[in-house]
Amino acid sequence: MKWLFLAGAIAFEVTGSLSLKAALEAPGFFALAAIGYVGAFALLAGALRRGMPLGVGYGIWGASGVAMTAIFSAILFGEPMTGLMTLGIAVIIGGVLCVELGSQAATKNLEETP
Repeated sequence: MKWLFLAGAIAFEVTGSLSLKAALEAPGFFALAAIGYVGAFALLAGALRRGMPLGVGYGIWGASGVAMTAIFSAILFGEPMTGLMTLGIAVIIGGVLCVELGSQAATKNLEETP
């Protein structure tokens, strides 16, 4: 269940960020941006409340939000996506994977320690 909350938090955060850009042309999107950010924090708190470690939850939430916002802003707003930016997104994904795998290993070590 905590992963569903985290996925929702990511979706709301990306929606909020994209809405900020859209609001430059249509100010009504500011309301959607506010809803997106409030929803993102509420759902992230829900994931943490259900036992997700803060470093894992925040790391995945933040990194996924950056990567998805960059990708969707290129698609929706025609913003440039260079090779270096694509490499950066790949590095972000790799970093999140390292944090998650490290967290799993640390949890396993704690459970094995008598």
